[in-house]
Amino acid sequence: MLIDFVFLYIQVYIFLTLFEKGIAINNHIVIEGPLGVGKSSFVKKLAQHMNGQELLEHTEDNPYLTRFYKNPKHYRFQIQMFFLIRRYQHSLELDKLDPLKRPVFTDFMFDKDRIYAKANLDESEYYLYDQMFQILKKKIKPPDLVVFLQAKTEVLVERIKKRNRDYEKSINVKYLDKVNRLFNDYFFHYTDSPLLVINASEIDFVNVKEDFEDLVNEINRIKSGVQYYVPASSRK
Repeated sequence: MLIDFVFLYIQVYIFLTLFEKGIAINNHIVIEGPLGVGKSSFVKKLAQHMNGQELLEHTEDNPYLTRFYKNPKHYRFQIQMFFLIRRYQHSLELDKLDPLKRPVFTDFMFDKDRIYAKANLDESEYYLYDQMFQILKKKIKPPDLVVFLQAKTEVLVERIKKRNRDYEKSINVKYLDKVNRLFNDYFFHYTDSPLLVINASEIDFVNVKEDFEDLVNEINRIKSGVQYYVPASSRK
């Protein structure tokens, strides 16, 4: 008990010291990006490398997912409302974790739901959706750092085919490109927390050790504002 108390005291002391000096403390780090860019894989590797906690979004749990890709017009509102509530619930789970002890890495942020809503819903549906979104958003805290993984649409298509998930086989390339452009636009205007934008089209941070370590160094380097990073290509 005494050891636990001393350990906690040291952590709090370090936290407050860094805070007073204006040094950023990235306890909740979000890895974001469009479908197929590699968010979940990167989160798993980061959590393991940095002895952190991971909280992953399991999109395949959405019962409307397969039906949506086959018939978007019929299932677009159902899938979006399900994701909105589920992402809200996942965001609240962050409060159960203790980022002071170990950093938390997630492959989603609550605001991403709105990006997909803009891609999926018509004007009247989006109006109704946004009323609920605004109510829920008031209870969501912004992350300490967002890492936005960018990639060309053709690269996303390639990676989606490679992972070969049944429910993704019906994805329309035009839809994927639309989502990709909306992600780029959203993060171009993002100001809620420090942002690191990484061009991930020409690297393989899952299988190439040097690529992964290079990105870790960039994440550790960023303290505030917006930074852009274009790594050297490792693709063969």
